[in-house]
Amino acid sequence: MKKLGFVILAGMMFIFGGCTQETQNKLGRAVQNWTGTNGVLDIYEGGKLVMRFIKIDKLSTAKGTDDNTPRQYRYGYGYIDKNFNYKVDSGEKKLYFEVSNFTPYIFYENPNF
Repeated sequence: MKKLGFVILAGMMFIFGGCTQETQNKLGRAVQNWTGTNGVLDIYEGGKLVMRFIKIDKLSTAKGTDDNTPRQYRYGYGYIDKNFNYKVDSGEKKLYFEVSNFTPYIFYENPNF
């Protein structure tokens, strides 16, 4: 039984490893969408944290309407965390946001949950 698990894991790694990076990203997003997330997006300017969005379920890549090619930005919905405390406080609203491929940002799971 232990060998069977190893063989299945090795096979999955082989198949996943043979995929292009974009395919791996799509598979990862599919798993992430299924499991759900509690994402945080930190945006930096000049090496300093200037904006934070919390409770993001996913960060999506925009695609063209006619040609379906990836655009140079990501988008999503999240609560703006004005005081950087990882909590939704009074006055912090859920907003739509976009970040360019050229914007320095980090997207990660909220460490407080």
